[in-house]
Amino acid sequence: MKLSITHTTEYLYDAPVIYALQQVRLTPASSQQQTILNWHINVAGGAQELSFVDQYQNHTTLVQAEPGATGIKLTVSGEVETHSSDGVFGKVYGKAPLWHFTQSTERTAPGAGVRKLSKIVRGKGDVLGNLHELSKTILDAVPYGQAETSARTTAEEALQAGGGVCQDHAQIFISAARNAGVPARYVSGYLMIDDRIDQDASHAWAEAHVDGLGWVGFDVSNGISPDERYVRVATGLDSRDAAPISGMRVGNAEESMIVSLQIQQ
Repeated sequence: MKLSITHTTEYLYDAPVIYALQQVRLTPASSQQQTILNWHINVAGGAQELSFVDQYQNHTTLVQAEPGATGIKLTVSGEVETHSSDGVFGKVYGKAPLWHFTQSTERTAPGAGVRKLSKIVRGKGDVLGNLHELSKTILDAVPYGQAETSARTTAEEALQAGGGVCQDHAQIFISAARNAGVPARYVSGYLMIDDRIDQDASHAWAEAHVDGLGWVGFDVSNGISPDERYVRVATGLDSRDAAPISGMRVGNAEESMIVSLQIQQ
């Protein structure tokens, strides 16, 4: 499946900023599951300073705002041909060892609720089947959009709130899998919703490492494993590591953000 993607993020400031630097993880990489046919980053109100590949093999670009800027606009666009339809990313490993993905972070530290969920993974039956059962149980316990969460909401907080979005679902899954001894990681990227071109936002899901298969994806929010409609962009221990854009600014300006995303065949 060939997908055409245009993703624009615009930051507006109510006063000139002295200094602003954004870390952009919005460049997908080719793999067995996808081929990047072309990809571009355009910046208005700033400049690309440098690019590098981080410890999770994420293509990362540093973008600095022009001094005194009152806004900066980042647009990424390109075409990706996807090949995978079974949700298995496989035995693909980077510099980080598997044990690294069993470590908790501030956002994925297990509480009482997550520890209870992790018993599903330790239960009878095969690990893969148990992980699918974990995904279903999380969605039942944390319906999509039924509680207000933020980028800083932890897995346990979202679980206790009884609602969340894809970021929360992925982090709850990751936290429970790790607590059961299964390596797990966070994935950010894109999902083409079949009945529309304009999408609400980018997407996130989880991957767990299953012996014999390697990394397997679980999109808790949609109750499926990633198929050809998905484009993976970045991975990490949690949503902070794989955030599409993160950064800092100097000054007292208040910030607002406008995002638009179009995906089509």
